[in-house]
Amino acid sequence: MTYPPNVRTAPQSAPGHAPAQPPARPAIQPPAHRGAWAVGKERLRTAATTEPGRLQIIGAVLAALVVAFGAVTAFEISDRASAADDVVSRSQPLSADAASIHRSLADADAAAANGFLAGAEEPRAIHERYEKDITAASRLLINAAANTDSSTESGRQIAALNEQLPRYTGLIERARANNRQGLPLGGAYLRYANLKMSNELLPAADKLYQAETKRLGEDNDDARDWPFVSFGLGVLVLGALVWAQRRNYRRTNRMFNHGLLAATAASTVVVLWLIVGHSVARAELNNAMERGQESLKALNSSRVQALQARANENLAVVSRGAVLTPDGKNDQYEFNYTNRMDAVGVTLTSAKDLADDSEGRDPVGDATNAVAEWRTRHKKARATDNGGDYDSALQQIIGPKASTGQSFDTVDAALRRAIDHEQREFTASATSGRGALDGLPVGAAALAVLGAAGAVLGINRRLSEYR
Repeated sequence: MTYPPNVRTAPQSAPGHAPAQPPARPAIQPPAHRGAWAVGKERLRTAATTEPGRLQIIGAVLAALVVAFGAVTAFEISDRASAADDVVSRSQPLSADAASIHRSLADADAAAANGFLAGAEEPRAIHERYEKDITAASRLLINAAANTDSSTESGRQIAALNEQLPRYTGLIERARANNRQGLPLGGAYLRYANLKMSNELLPAADKLYQAETKRLGEDNDDARDWPFVSFGLGVLVLGALVWAQRRNYRRTNRMFNHGLLAATAASTVVVLWLIVGHSVARAELNNAMERGQESLKALNSSRVQALQARANENLAVVSRGAVLTPDGKNDQYEFNYTNRMDAVGVTLTSAKDLADDSEGRDPVGDATNAVAEWRTRHKKARATDNGGDYDSALQQIIGPKASTGQSFDTVDAALRRAIDHEQREFTASATSGRGALDGLPVGAAALAVLGAAGAVLGINRRLSEYR
């Protein structure tokens, strides 16, 4: 018997219907790709559930905090140290130079008037003093221009001084030439030169001094600014290290972890060094400004006012009442002299109050006494001149003995001693302030590296117990 082959045949579909299709197999989906961030988060989550993983995280955070503390401290203190160095080596010297320019110009004007009064043959010593003042002012202006941006206020005043100074010296030379020939036109040139000095050169020099003193104050403020970020990070680091050691003690009952203890010690040294170093620097710089610089301002003002008073005193004799105040009632130069002398008295009082030792007070006292003597002699000389004795009045003004010129020289010499002393005091205090920050940036960075290493070693010591 023959059997049909064992073959399955497709079922016959009913007429009018499509043949049945086998069920489709589901498509195989590739595993979803996971980013590095997701993988890292999962690993961190896994590590945080075990004690070794938690210790690794704690060690990494502690090391990062200590390093950040050292880096920020080094950066902030480097910035303060740079500003302190600017105070000592740039700002204050430029301020002192500006004061010297102001004084040299005023002294040159007084010397020119004094030489004119001496007659056709100007005394050699007076002429040399004038030339020395003009040379000093020119040299200092060149130095100031080399260290100043021309677009700043200081730069503009330096340009004005450089422009006007040759015109002033030209007028003085014309006054001398006419005076040697006995021509009265010399007095007019001298008065015009003094007008240019009083209305243009000296105001520009004063503005230059004010601008440089303002820059000095800004540099000093930058140097004294508290490094709050460093202080904040230091407190955070110490808090984190104490917490880590307390956690270690609670879990192991061990009092100390040598690595964490070393990290705490290194961070504590940086914090204390930061506090003490910056506090000392701040105190010294503050003393330099409040005592030294403020005293210098008062003394420089006194000296310039005295020089201008001397110039006006001489010009009052030269003009013989030819120049009156706007109301026509008083001699203009005598009026200016009185105002300048009043200003000298005020600034000398301020300078004496600011002086903090006998070496600073004594010269100011000498200057004050000489000013009183100067006033008395000036009053006597004016009375003699008003009485018609010009020659005697002239000797009382420029003579070698018991003259107002002698009193003025005493005032000027005393103020010069006081200024030199206060300048030394400022430099010493500012240099000490700068020195208090020396080594702190490098020391903070080095100790931070040691602290971070200590934290890592301390944590690794605990990790070794799980291996």
